[in-house]
Amino acid sequence: MLNWLLALLTAALLILTFPSFQVVWLAPVAVAPLLIAMAREWRPWRRALLGWFAGTVFWFGVCYWIQYTLAFYGGVGNALGWALLLLFAVTKGLHLAVFALAGGVLLRRWWAVPAVAALWVAIEATHGSLGFAWLALGNAGISMSVPLRLAPITGVWGLSFVFMMMATALALAVLRRSRLELLWLLALPFLVFLPPMPPALRGQETAVLLQPNVSETERWTTDSVHRWEDDLTALTERSALLESGRPPSIAVWPEIPAPFYYYDDERYRRSMDDLARAMHAYLLIGDVAHEGSNRLFNSATLISPEGIPVSRYDKVNLVPFGEFVPWPFGFANKLSTEVGDFSPGRNVVVSSMGPHRIGTFICYESVFPNFVRRFVAGGAEVLFNISNDGWFGDSAAREQHLTIVRMRAAENRRWILRSTNDGITGTIDPAGRVRGTLPLYTQATSYTGFRYISEKTFYTRHGDWFPILCAVFAAILLACEIMSMFRRAPAAQT
Repeated sequence: MLNWLLALLTAALLILTFPSFQVVWLAPVAVAPLLIAMAREWRPWRRALLGWFAGTVFWFGVCYWIQYTLAFYGGVGNALGWALLLLFAVTKGLHLAVFALAGGVLLRRWWAVPAVAALWVAIEATHGSLGFAWLALGNAGISMSVPLRLAPITGVWGLSFVFMMMATALALAVLRRSRLELLWLLALPFLVFLPPMPPALRGQETAVLLQPNVSETERWTTDSVHRWEDDLTALTERSALLESGRPPSIAVWPEIPAPFYYYDDERYRRSMDDLARAMHAYLLIGDVAHEGSNRLFNSATLISPEGIPVSRYDKVNLVPFGEFVPWPFGFANKLSTEVGDFSPGRNVVVSSMGPHRIGTFICYESVFPNFVRRFVAGGAEVLFNISNDGWFGDSAAREQHLTIVRMRAAENRRWILRSTNDGITGTIDPAGRVRGTLPLYTQATSYTGFRYISEKTFYTRHGDWFPILCAVFAAILLACEIMSMFRRAPAAQT
């Protein structure tokens, strides 16, 4: 019973670490109770169940908003919404089951502190490629100035590694292991010698970010579509022209839950082109593009001050249930109002904006560190994140999403300008600091500053080298320990 309570405590501490609670100092200790339970439980299948239980509770608690999204917008009803959330949590909990199964073996040796931390990072990095990624443990350190120095080198994974080293050391201390096994922590003070995050400088360039606050449940007619197009166009133009002394170089529209089609609607295309010409500025808009008769793309289109399309980026990483319904869940409605599933884009697009280059990633793509850094590696000097977080409702998911985007800024040392439908719209500097946001559920614009930056971080240039190294390190140590166990078994029988 104690082991199950320890697993439950880890799940609770992890939930408290992230928004909406955001008790970030729990990050270095949250997993310690589970580690103690893993050390106490020698039966592999019981260890795996402990990890599975902790992982299921964590994902259920931190992503509770999925139930509302599926029930209200997916049309499955409350009861089925909770059932699907539980199925999701049970599936995602398998990651922690694997961690507990293998980590219990690594905990037995004197090199447990770095080995368990490496195993955690190696497994944590698989979430994106295995269906769904959200909050890595390292995201809790976005406002911790010293651990955050790792982000431009290792990505968020380095912070996860540090927090897990501390959690493992705490578990070993509680288990009364030799103090010599804790000496690995002596490496952590050397983090202060890494380059600090850049200071908070004012932006030299300016932009206008639109937050239109369009209802997710609007019943669209031709008249209502035209009215919204005209109102938002007028709002953007007024906001841009108000700053005549320092006009913006770009205006940004988010993903909008409205049937606005730049490439298919001549009236809307003419309106957007005229808006760019009237502002004498670039215009970046969320859009739905069609290719052939059955391919839809969630896109971002950049229009020049001359009213000419410059580029189109088609979203590569789509949201399950949001932009397509995975098999076998055909009974659920897709959150998007488009008829048919979206198709994934094929390429990362870095767009020219005069003498500079920009990159735009869309909504959920922010959870993929190695993907976002490809825009910067391709030459983007500033990043834009357009999103519609209205599907989250009034939940902690908005703050969770903002935390994730902030980490992408710190990893690549780039300004990120974020435009959303109804919040959180704001500006993030290259250290991951939030430099201003608009209030939720308000139609407004943000006149904001930013800078173009051309230098590339080590992480930008080399990507996810650290979790790969962690995976190799953990696999070697795990193999050595398993072979040692097999060698000891015959001797014990003799």
